[in-house]
This record gives sequence, C-alpha cells and structure tokens, in this order.
Amino acid sequence: MRVLYLHGFGSGPLSTKGTAFARHFGERGIAVDRLNLRVPEPERLRLSAMIEVARAAIDDRAIVIGSSLGGLTAARLAERDPRVVACILLAPAFQLVARWRDQLGPDEWAEWQRTGWRTVLDHTTGQPSRIDFGFTEDVDAIDIGYPDVRVPTLVMHGRNDDTVPIDRARVFAAGRPNVQLIELDDDHQLIASLPRMLVEAEAFLGTVHSWSTSDA
Repeated sequence: MRVLYLHGFGSGPLSTKGTAFARHFGERGIAVDRLNLRVPEPERLRLSAMIEVARAAIDDRAIVIGSSLGGLTAARLAERDPRVVACILLAPAFQLVARWRDQLGPDEWAEWQRTGWRTVLDHTTGQPSRIDFGFTEDVDAIDIGYPDVRVPTLVMHGRNDDTVPIDRARVFAAGRPNVQLIELDDDHQLIASLPRMLVEAEAFLGTVHSWSTSDA
C-alpha cells in the first residue's frame, strides 16, 4: 500500500502541506511519496500527464492525497484506476477551466487563447512563469462534470476559499455516501488548518486501512 501526495498548481513536492503530511505520517511509520506533477514541464502542464505520473507510482494499491489541482488529479485518477482505495482531497480544483473562464472574463480568455500564454506565479520559485493555453484544452477533455469517485473520500475545504469556492466541494459531496466533507474556517491555502487536517486525515486513514498510531 502506497500513500501518494499530489501538489497543486504552481507548487511542487516540497510544498508546505506536502511536507507537513510527509512528516506527520513519517513519524508514524507511514511513508508519503510526494510526486512531482510539474509535467511534462512547468510551462506546458497537462492534467493527462499528471494522472499518468500518479498512475505509474502505484505498485499494487494506493491512498492518494491531493491539494487543489492535485486534488482534481487524485479524483480523476481514482475514477480511472481501481488500485486507488481512498482519497483525501484538499480544496480540490473541480470545474477548473469553467472557473478560470469566469474569473478572467471573455476578453482575457480570448487573449490567452490568441497568444497561447498567460503569466502566473510559480509558488515553487516565487517568480512569474507562464502557462500555455493547451493546458486548458487538455483539462477540458478530461474534467467533464464531477469525478465519479466511488472509494472512501475525505474532502477538506475552506469556507473562505476565493480560488476554488467551497460550493464545488459541496456539490461533489452531495448524495455520495462515500464522501465526507469537512468545512474549515480557512482560505484556499489551508495553512492555518494544517494541524486539524493532519488529525482528520489520520482518523480517516484509520477507518480506511485500520491504521492508528499504535499500529505504526
């Protein structure tokens, strides 16, 4: 059984949340593999490539933790690969392209499509970077509706998230008995909620795989 951590957009394997999850579970004898989803390269990200990187990391079975874009990747992986036995999604970036299109407006969206590039902040380097329009086309081909995730899933999302509004998580969780949604008084980064998220994640994994501190 492997535990995979999938980072978010503009982030990387050394992200704050990824590092915290790896440390927390490492202290309990559970290794968390933090994957690099900056593929095939940071300026030409593809959700399809991210899913394949995660898929290739699974030997037998896996529990997948994903943040934001990593959460979307985890959910789309889970609906495709029966080796995923559970998911923990942190502010998952559901309906990504539709949200970006609404946030940018028709003029900015058309300009991105025309030039092929948009400037974004790379949180790994702290510097401006670019993302090509092909990323949105790749996401659009995969992210149709909400992911059909049927394994036990814990979603943790901030009520004050203005990047991925919490209503996306509420719609995803509604009517799915396998999905537990925990609403947090936090924003998209969820840094202030890290201590609680680690506790909730450990409890969730305990129910999924009979894991507890005493088992480690």
